[in-house]
Amino acid sequence: MTESARFDRGHTDDLMTFLAASPSPYHAVATAAERLEKAGFKQVAETDAWDGTHGGKYVLRGGAIIAWYVPEGAAPHTPFRIVGAHTDSPNLRVKPLPDSGAHGWRQIAVEIYGGPLLNSWLDRDLGLAGRLTLRDGSTRLVNVDRPLLRVPQLAIHLDRSVTADGLKLDKQRHMQPVWGLGNDVRDGDLIAFLEETAGLPAGEVTGWDLMTHSVEAPAYLGRDRELLAGPRMDNLLSVHAGTAALAAVASGASGTSGASGRSTLSSIPVLAAFDHEENGSQSDTGADGPLLGNVLERSVFARGGSFEDRARAFAGTICLSSDTGHAVHPNYAERHDPTHHPRVNGGPILKVNVNNRYATDGAGRAEFTTACERAGVPFQSFVSNNSMPCGTTIGPITAARHGIKTVDIGVAILSMHSARELCGADDPFLLANALTAFLER
Repeated sequence: MTESARFDRGHTDDLMTFLAASPSPYHAVATAAERLEKAGFKQVAETDAWDGTHGGKYVLRGGAIIAWYVPEGAAPHTPFRIVGAHTDSPNLRVKPLPDSGAHGWRQIAVEIYGGPLLNSWLDRDLGLAGRLTLRDGSTRLVNVDRPLLRVPQLAIHLDRSVTADGLKLDKQRHMQPVWGLGNDVRDGDLIAFLEETAGLPAGEVTGWDLMTHSVEAPAYLGRDRELLAGPRMDNLLSVHAGTAALAAVASGASGTSGASGRSTLSSIPVLAAFDHEENGSQSDTGADGPLLGNVLERSVFARGGSFEDRARAFAGTICLSSDTGHAVHPNYAERHDPTHHPRVNGGPILKVNVNNRYATDGAGRAEFTTACERAGVPFQSFVSNNSMPCGTTIGPITAARHGIKTVDIGVAILSMHSARELCGADDPFLLANALTAFLER
């Protein structure tokens, strides 16, 4: 890769657009689907019979999307090459009875989702986005992308201990945002406001999955703009890179064929972006659910395959589980392993944990090394400090549930689980190139 290509910011500019358009998992998969549609992919319904024709297809379920490209002439036992990611991020989510308030303030009752850095949500202008379910069972996306809510911090004059003891937040008492003034809290006000915003008749909404988001736009940071600050990079950065990689591989495959007239792809490239990773992945749209396995099996059977073909395909399948990881922190370097200090703009990281919190082994490292070498992309290794508990990803879940080889990778960032995270501005482009090389091998 040339130096000019390596530092091309077009991909990162597009990532910023993707982040801004995806304030919830439901918006993220809709945005990814729209991009795949432009690359020739077609949505298939899980309730319909599937055929074995070649081309790009995808399934949407809630906040998850599974997309795949079947090359022309692919056999039923053709293995898959999967990029795995997740669409959800820690935030504040609206409760079933949202309208509350006290002392002349109107508030919205929220529940903590995942493990957010709570202090990062204080004194920040927040919008509200998600999914509304209507009386007929259909859904409508809604996005109030303006300052609507705020979680006000207590003034230091009323809590002098914060200087000595640090900020201590009670998730129930201290994290409820305000959104107006008034002594009369009326049930149904928030949903009525969202119905009006979405252009829906009053009383049409019977269910909702709503969450807060920072309305501050993603932005380049630093003297030389070598950093990127933005929301939900854990893990929409990987969803965006995986979508771009799959679209690129499918576009290339549809335009090139070998002498036999068949595609030069020897595997079926897949994007699997799941919901609910931040709270354990145990849902019908999470990595610990049956969605991915069902889609892969149905693809095999739709091409006339047997259970034997399914077993052969899965045995040859490999997944890159792409999620953000920890860059070395200049103010807390002692929290990192002393010999592994991933740096931003140093290329994607290969995550290793011998206790299988990450799924990478030596063979997986070799696979990822090959992809990076083919793409001309540098990569780094990450392990946790032995004294620190290691996080985990969808990697081990995917490997255990489906019996497929899985490798954990990602991009090194700072401020993980903050309302606004920080990465190197070149790393998203480098990750996308590595994923493309992996999928097209």
